[in-house]
Amino acid sequence: MDNHRLLAELWRKIYGAEHEDSFDALLALLHSYQGKIPLPPRSTLDQRDAFLITYPDQVQEAGQPPLESLSHFCQKQLADLITVIHLLPFYPWSSDDGFAVIDYRQVAPQYGDWKHIHELGRHFRLMFDAVVNHISAQSAWFQAFLRGDPRYQGYFIPIAGEVDLSAVFRPRTTPLLTPFQTAYGEQRLWTTFSADQVDLNYRNPQLLLEILDLLLFYAQHGASFLRLDAVAFLWKEIGTSCLHLPQTHALIQLFRAVLESAAAHVRLITETNVPHHENISYFGDGSNEAHLVYNFALPPLVLHTLLGGDGERLAEWAAALSFPSEQVTFLNFLASHDGIGLGPVRGLLSEAELDALVSAALQRGGLVSYKANPDGSASPYELNLNYLDALSDPMGEEPLEMQVRRFLAAHALMLIMPGVPALYFHSLFGSRGWLEGVRQTGQNRAINRQKLQRAQLEKELAEPGSLRQRVFNGLKRLLRARASTAAFAPFGAVWNVVECPKGIFALHRQRRAGGEVVFCLQNLRPQPQTFSLSDFPSSAPLGGGWFDLLEGRTMEISPASALTLEPYQSRWLVPAAAEKKQ
Repeated sequence: MDNHRLLAELWRKIYGAEHEDSFDALLALLHSYQGKIPLPPRSTLDQRDAFLITYPDQVQEAGQPPLESLSHFCQKQLADLITVIHLLPFYPWSSDDGFAVIDYRQVAPQYGDWKHIHELGRHFRLMFDAVVNHISAQSAWFQAFLRGDPRYQGYFIPIAGEVDLSAVFRPRTTPLLTPFQTAYGEQRLWTTFSADQVDLNYRNPQLLLEILDLLLFYAQHGASFLRLDAVAFLWKEIGTSCLHLPQTHALIQLFRAVLESAAAHVRLITETNVPHHENISYFGDGSNEAHLVYNFALPPLVLHTLLGGDGERLAEWAAALSFPSEQVTFLNFLASHDGIGLGPVRGLLSEAELDALVSAALQRGGLVSYKANPDGSASPYELNLNYLDALSDPMGEEPLEMQVRRFLAAHALMLIMPGVPALYFHSLFGSRGWLEGVRQTGQNRAINRQKLQRAQLEKELAEPGSLRQRVFNGLKRLLRARASTAAFAPFGAVWNVVECPKGIFALHRQRRAGGEVVFCLQNLRPQPQTFSLSDFPSSAPLGGGWFDLLEGRTMEISPASALTLEPYQSRWLVPAAAEKKQ
């Protein structure tokens, strides 16, 4: 199907046969961007790629715009490790650390300006946030709505009278509707996340055109990836959960079709913190929705695995993973600016296992955020604590070396999984939780959002044996090893989970049939573990000379022998002959 016909079909799927004039406006919009969106030097993703998740003001220096400081720091520390930087919202905002956007098209003056974004984009590919489910109550759009401006009357969702909204999925315990005084009297507006984040009305084609224009504007300013924030909530239908509705999927398909018309190199990434089987629905048929999906089940599964020293649940889940095509993959992560979501592993972990994660977080100084249920009760929604703290001894008596080993083991598990890795700034540089931020802001998520002074950060990174240096050096070793073999390629990968004792996780990966292979072994416990090579499947025999990518040495292995793994040790083995070719 040619792209014009596809666009027309999707438009009708969303709006029916009417609004032909709006579809003509869409075609005019696409025409206006033709030839005006620059191509990056490289648009593919392979085993060399890794994302950094960071706030625009994460690294600070006196007298310098934070975006400039971040750029200089990343060029110095990460040039050979990170290829894509996910800049969390850098637009003017009023709350939620940037996710209540006041103006989608401006850079907040306290961070810098567009030239700083463009400069960062000269050295790294960039991912922007498209925060298009809602907008700040202080935005010009919403203020015009309040004044009665006719243009904006259809941009938001007023609810009149008594309407049963009990079926609506609630990710918060705050009210779904917020009253506002408008030129037409008091109106209750749909506010999924907070009173300051007013949901947008995609039933209005003019609103959709604004958003499509915005996505192309971001591509024009250097976005190679667009993170669709809270995208599962886009379409509202009273009487439903208002989550994952068919129209929402149609909107994502339209986003993709529009980008393929004017900026085919731009990749869509969906952010849907929901149970795994719902999350992967955003791959669509493998060619028509997200190029990448956030792998939300991975953080709580890895946490469960290492706290219990048992790889059974992780192995069951990894063995069942699949993709609808070779065009899509996961964005794998363990930590982000948000907490560790529990919803994605409901159905993968038992209620007792989920309760154990909640208890572990509280024992380690963490916090828990809740969601509202239809019956009026509340249940744990996410764990709010730094991922290093989540894996550490709650009594504080464990040697630092063991804490670092366990933390690196968690990232080794993440890095061997099918997909592209993303590392949160505080994880990459070995930060601890920031309880003072919670006290200052009253927000649980602030615990993992501390901003850092560049001079102090670089001083700690240079200090021999410091926590930051140990973590960063360990992660550098893992990332470089991953980049060295196409067996870790994110598309077209073949993987097999190898049956192991509970204290070991083993994965055999191959770059398509007949391609490069890597055999990954991970000790999940603080005691040495032994893996019997006779347990290795005959379809992928392990014997002869093998090179350990992490140890940098070759070893002779007999199928009848066994390998001993030191506490939390990772082994990534490739055939010695293959290693010499690289």
